[in-house]
Amino acid sequence: MGKPKRKNLPDLSHLAVAGAKIAVRVTPKAASNSISVSEAGLKVTVTSVPENGKATEAVRSLLAMAMGVAASKLDLRQGATSRNKVFVYTD
Repeated sequence: MGKPKRKNLPDLSHLAVAGAKIAVRVTPKAASNSISVSEAGLKVTVTSVPENGKATEAVRSLLAMAMGVAASKLDLRQGATSRNKVFVYTD
């Protein structure tokens, strides 16, 4: 997975609140890494394949980069093998 440029990501720093639940819809094996914000929530596309948690880790690092926090601060609470995932920000 290539590192995305920070300027291509939306500013999600408002989500960096302790205990905040962040629901995302993931599309693995996409052409590029991106995050889009819609009325339905966050949609994350990653180039990683959905095997052995590779796509989940790619989503975690991409989301952390957009939020301006360390990836270790995001815990996966739901959706380890699903396209719908819920991360929780821990401080």
